[in-house]
Amino acid sequence: MALLGLRRAENVPGDFYVDSSCIDCDLCRQISPDTFRREGEQSAVYHQPGASAEQLSALKALVTCPTASIGTARHHSAKEAAEAYPERIEGEVYFCGFAAQSSYGASSYLIVRPEGNVLVDSPRFARPLAKRIAALGGIKLLFLTHRDDVADHNAWAQHFGAERVMHRDDMGRALVIERSLAGQDPIPLAGDLLAIPTPGHTRGHMVLLYRGRFLFTGDHLQWSEARRSLYASRGVCWYSWPQQVRSVERLLDYSFEWVLPGHGRRKHAPAAQMREYLTKCLQQMTRE
Repeated sequence: MALLGLRRAENVPGDFYVDSSCIDCDLCRQISPDTFRREGEQSAVYHQPGASAEQLSALKALVTCPTASIGTARHHSAKEAAEAYPERIEGEVYFCGFAAQSSYGASSYLIVRPEGNVLVDSPRFARPLAKRIAALGGIKLLFLTHRDDVADHNAWAQHFGAERVMHRDDMGRALVIERSLAGQDPIPLAGDLLAIPTPGHTRGHMVLLYRGRFLFTGDHLQWSEARRSLYASRGVCWYSWPQQVRSVERLLDYSFEWVLPGHGRRKHAPAAQMREYLTKCLQQMTRE
């Protein structure tokens, strides 16, 4: 719960505010860009939401915030905002909201499919979200891109009886995983699901390609507004930068239209344009 006494001075006067516990995960700025922006090393309210749509957007950011750093001076019901998740991105792919502090505010996604739904990485376990996911058919498979973004995976797996999938090289003793993958070759999980090992950020990092259109990239790859390109961060590469460069290069073998990261901005573009962005990313990476 945000504390009024910790309200950042950078917030404009009014109802909504961000307190000093913010970890700069960027989700509030993605969800409600008309209300929140970066001030220094944290988020702040630069415009108080006026219309009902703006207020709902700000409340969705409040619900999603992994550290409960967003608060209001007046009481607001967050029921409608909580019930907005999972929120459709396109087709059968949804953003889950309800980010977890233990995964540093990573985004997670739900794929709704007749063969069984897939949860990509783990959100914070929350009853409203679990209820909505149950109404959409539950979770059959929980795909964990890497060890950093597992969050409340135990609670989700137990609640829905889901099978967890993860690369063996990222499994520690504390992780209970039903299906471990190994090696560096792509592994079909179903006709429409392809796990692609992408070591670099961590040793066992993987991305998931769905229907040749949606690439769930974990912490491997994101969109950068500043660079106007796809981007991989050397500063948060915990295992091997040369390996990460090679892992990005191997994605040139695949066609996709969406990049859906755990951390950072998502991007939608035609497959040919996405390939150009990926090529530009590789050129930048080899210069670093």
